[in-house]
Amino acid sequence: MRSITPVLELDAAWAELGSELGINAPISVRLLPGECALIELGGSRQLSAFADLCSGLLKLRSGQVRFTGHDWTTLPYDYAAALRGCIGRCFSSGGWLPFLDVETNILLPALYHTRRNQDELRREALTLAQEFGLPGLPLGQPRELSAADLGRAALVRAFLGEPLLMLLEEPTQALLEPLALAVLNRAAMRRDRSGAVVWLTRRRATGADPSFPASQRLHLGNLGLTPRLAA
Repeated sequence: MRSITPVLELDAAWAELGSELGINAPISVRLLPGECALIELGGSRQLSAFADLCSGLLKLRSGQVRFTGHDWTTLPYDYAAALRGCIGRCFSSGGWLPFLDVETNILLPALYHTRRNQDELRREALTLAQEFGLPGLPLGQPRELSAADLGRAALVRAFLGEPLLMLLEEPTQALLEPLALAVLNRAAMRRDRSGAVVWLTRRRATGADPSFPASQRLHLGNLGLTPRLAA
């Protein structure tokens, strides 16, 4: 019987000293299609650094990070960039090109990595925007939107195009709690279609919530990733 290739695998991945991950220890986790890892860690810089690690953007002193079986460090630049187009990422802060309006910011990554036409992607983005509490696609520039609306727009951008891996950095921090259900529903849809989800949080309450639909609950600390038991 053929083994299943993990969507994401960190194999004793040890980040270079001085990285914003701030962990001087190897990190290991294996995420199969349909799985969700809920990972509790520190501040927003650590959230982004961990997502960078998963995306092959953080330099390693040892170990490997593999996405769909591919070691990031062995891939040609163009191929690695194309693979990152299969990752949907919701940044905890920032991540917007300030000289473009929010709608273009949302559509641009998907347009770059797909052959689908712009009208089709815009319709999908509009559906996502309405699910996440926006009346439509925001037209203004990032600086003109509230933190809550930017948080919603970031989710639209992350889920657009049905990515294989979702990297969600505290995805509901700027949203009203009822909208967390919409995010969880979309994450469940990706998992049902063989995707995988990494949900990063700084909130102990989220990490301890027994109702959160995680297949793995982990804590990032000085020993790397260790199991985090629900309360």
